[in-house]
Amino acid sequence: MRKINNPYGQMEGYNCFGCSPNNVHGLQMQFYEDGEDIVSEWSPRSRFQGYKDILHGGIQATLMDEIASWCVQIRSKTAGVTSNLDIRYRKPVYTTDEIIRLRSRVVDVRRNLIDIKVELYNSRDDLCAEAVATYFTFKREVAERIFRYPDYESFFEDQI
Repeated sequence: MRKINNPYGQMEGYNCFGCSPNNVHGLQMQFYEDGEDIVSEWSPRSRFQGYKDILHGGIQATLMDEIASWCVQIRSKTAGVTSNLDIRYRKPVYTTDEIIRLRSRVVDVRRNLIDIKVELYNSRDDLCAEAVATYFTFKREVAERIFRYPDYESFFEDQI
């Protein structure tokens, strides 16, 4: 697996709830490239529970949407926005789990729409939720100007 850097971290005003390492109230997700997949491991915390010890479904949706966004950025080399997020919750995810794993991959591309399949696993590797996220993508020039999409190589700089 190859770690994906977060090049937005040095940008003034950057405070993404999903992936900013400096947002103390956020999820602080990190991402890796594993073949064609983008993956993330994340440690649930009790402040994100719905029912006692159960990870809130909205947080699960955010985790899945965020990894889908990074999949778009890495695989299509541009930025996009969520057009649709279709989630199927299969099993509870517990905030007492040491770690959960998310895996995402591109499953379809239609013009400027990209479908990303996302799977969320608990620490026992049970599939707990799955989603298909459809992203509307922008031309690279638009992504750079409006969304501050960085140079693609900055996602992997300083790595062997």
